[in-house]
Amino acid sequence: MSTNLAQQLREGTTKSHSMAENVSFVKSFLGGLVDKESYRKLVANLYFIYDVMEEQIEHHKHNIAVQAIYFPQLYRKSSLEEDLRYYYGINWLEEIKPSPATQSYINRIRQISYNSPELLIAHSYTRYIGDLSGGQILKKIAKSAMQLPDDCGTSFYDFDLIKDEKHFKNVYRESLNNIPLTKTQIDQIILEANTAFNLNMKIFQELNSNIIKIMIMVLLSSINNLRKKFA
Repeated sequence: MSTNLAQQLREGTTKSHSMAENVSFVKSFLGGLVDKESYRKLVANLYFIYDVMEEQIEHHKHNIAVQAIYFPQLYRKSSLEEDLRYYYGINWLEEIKPSPATQSYINRIRQISYNSPELLIAHSYTRYIGDLSGGQILKKIAKSAMQLPDDCGTSFYDFDLIKDEKHFKNVYRESLNNIPLTKTQIDQIILEANTAFNLNMKIFQELNSNIIKIMIMVLLSSINNLRKKFA
C-alpha cells in the first residue's frame, strides 16, 4: 500500500524550502550575482556533504528503506571532484576543508546513519531531487555570472546517467511511496528533511557572510586607491 511519502515530503517541507530560497546568498545567486570565491567554497562544502552521504547510502544499501532510494546515477561526488580540479587545481584536496556549518551537516548524516539509517531518505530527497530539478537553471546562471568557459566548473549540475529527468523523478517518487514505513517513521523522515534544509541554510548564511567580507575588502581597497591618487 502506498504511503504517499513523496507528496508528504513535498508538503511537509514547503516552508523550509521557501526559507532556504530567501537566504541572501541564494537570492543573490538566483538574481545572477555569483561571487567566484564564494561559489568555489560552496562546491568544496558540497563535496564533503556528498562524500559522506554517498558513503553512508552505500553502507546501508541493503537496508529495506535505504535500498528504495539507492540510485547511484544520482551520485555527485565525482562531478564535484571535476569542478574542484577546475577551481583549485590538481592539488584541490589539500586546499579545501569543511566549514563549521558543513561539519555540523556531516556529523548529522553520520549520526542518523548509525542510529536510524532510514532517515537518509530525507537527505537524499532534499539534496538530489533539488539538484536534479533546478540544476540546469542554476548551471546557466553560474556560467553566465562567472563567465565560465564551456564544460568547466559546472559538472555538478550534469546528470549524464539520467537521460529522461521527468521519467526518473516519477520512478523515484514511486519508489518513495512504496517503502514499508510506519506513521512514526514517516513523521521522523519529514522532520529530518526540514533539518536538512536548515543545515543547508546555515551553509548559505556562511557564504553570505563571505560575500559581505569581500565587498568590504573591495570597498576599502578602492578607498585606499583614491587616497593614494589624491595624496
